[in-house]
Amino acid sequence: MHIKLDELIRAINGAHNALLNLEDLGEKELDRIRADYTRLAEEARETLLEKRTGTPEVAKAEDRGHSV
Repeated sequence: MHIKLDELIRAINGAHNALLNLEDLGEKELDRIRADYTRLAEEARETLLEKRTGTPEVAKAEDRGHSV
C-alpha cells in the first residue's frame, strides 16, 4: 500500500517527493511536516476568505456568524 501511495505522489505534478516514505520518519520530523502543512492550510483559507469579501477581518466575522 505504501509503495502505491508513493507512486501516486510521484505521479502528481507539483507533489513533494519529500513526502515519500513518511512511515519511515520519526515523530519529530512528522510533527514538523504536519505543522508546515497546517500553516499552509491556514494561509490558503485566509486567501479564500479575502477573495470572497475583499478583507480578512470581514470574512472572519462573517464565518463566525457576525454581521459587519
